[in-house]
Amino acid sequence: MLVDIQTINLPQLLLAFAPVVLVLVLMWYWGLGYGNAAYALARMLGQLLLIGYVLVFIFNAESSAIVLAVLAVMLVASSWIALNTIHSSRASLFLPSLWSIFLGGVSTLALVTQGVLQLEPWYRPQYMIPLAGMIFANAMTSVSLAAERLHAELDKGSNYAAGRIVAFQTAMIPVINSLFAVGLVSLPGMMTGQILAGVSPFIAARYQIMVMCMIFASAGLSTACFLWLGKRAEAFAQADRE
Repeated sequence: MLVDIQTINLPQLLLAFAPVVLVLVLMWYWGLGYGNAAYALARMLGQLLLIGYVLVFIFNAESSAIVLAVLAVMLVASSWIALNTIHSSRASLFLPSLWSIFLGGVSTLALVTQGVLQLEPWYRPQYMIPLAGMIFANAMTSVSLAAERLHAELDKGSNYAAGRIVAFQTAMIPVINSLFAVGLVSLPGMMTGQILAGVSPFIAARYQIMVMCMIFASAGLSTACFLWLGKRAEAFAQADRE
């Protein structure tokens, strides 16, 4: 049975910042560089407030062109951010990163939205954009971990095949750990949100199973594609070692 979700007014929301301020004060007192954390919090606040207005516009527009444009921006941004751990060869790896997240992420998104959920219309933004965000973000993280680990292995003198295996295993550690922890240590965001909104825990659990499968698949496929394409663009390691 659906119930009205509790609305958070501004005074209540400000109360959530009380422990945040305490942590910042502790960081300042211990000389830990609280400025970067404060900037990150301010940026988070601005981004989330802005995205709220943007999503309202997108949801009301109900335009497939707008949804595709948003997905394209998310794809390009995640492909570039995934290479934050790489510096001198970052530009040369952008296309492999882009293709990897596109192949692994978009294929998984299409299967979930059109096969599992069977959205009507196919681009329904209330589902398409949040699911794409989860898929691209996890693929981005896995590609980033793989790129950093592969770079380190090649720097140590490992051959590409051995480095690729280590890189793939490293990239999949967070995803596999989340599979072990879900339902036992943590209730993930989608399941928690649905339960708070009054959705039956049984239905929420099915959605979360779908989400965990799509995260595992998109991370694994994107990482495998990146490691395969990275070999073809081998400027990757050699440019850094020379």
